[in-house]
Amino acid sequence: MSRLIGLGLLLAGLLYPFAVYYGTEHFAPWQFGLLLGSLWLLRALTAARRPGSRWMAATVILFCLLLAWFDNPQWLRWYPSLVSAFMLALFGLSLKYGPPMVERLARMTDPQLPPKAIVYTRQVTVVWSAFFLCNGLLAAALTLWAPLSWWTLYNGLIAYGLMALLFAVEWLVRQRLRGRV
Repeated sequence: MSRLIGLGLLLAGLLYPFAVYYGTEHFAPWQFGLLLGSLWLLRALTAARRPGSRWMAATVILFCLLLAWFDNPQWLRWYPSLVSAFMLALFGLSLKYGPPMVERLARMTDPQLPPKAIVYTRQVTVVWSAFFLCNGLLAAALTLWAPLSWWTLYNGLIAYGLMALLFAVEWLVRQRLRGRV
């Protein structure tokens, strides 16, 4: 059940900009807030307890409740900035309290990382932190000053394209550093 809810949240996140763009003519902001808040509440109740997962879920649920209460369509556009802020906090705090997020992910496939790899994973975590900072700031700027179509284009397509590009470049760098390229 937890995986199904996680998948639902993933799909909701991926499709969110398009749902806002096309759905605001047919649905009220409070309906978006209740639907998204319900998904996060279900996740909070069923997911494994991990550091930060409760405060993240509580923050999003509070955001959704405020969205539902104030019923303001402009508030719908803040969700991608909130998600980027969470990702920045997740990656950035892992640099301080360790191990860095990318090292944690790398140890899932190779528990015995060499010292060079540990240094590298820290650098990659810094790059991802910078990405989430810039992404969140750009999403916020588009929320404040751009038409909905620009906001949708960036948050629904361009941001994911930039993430894919960053993944690809990092993968190529990693292969080169390993001597495989």
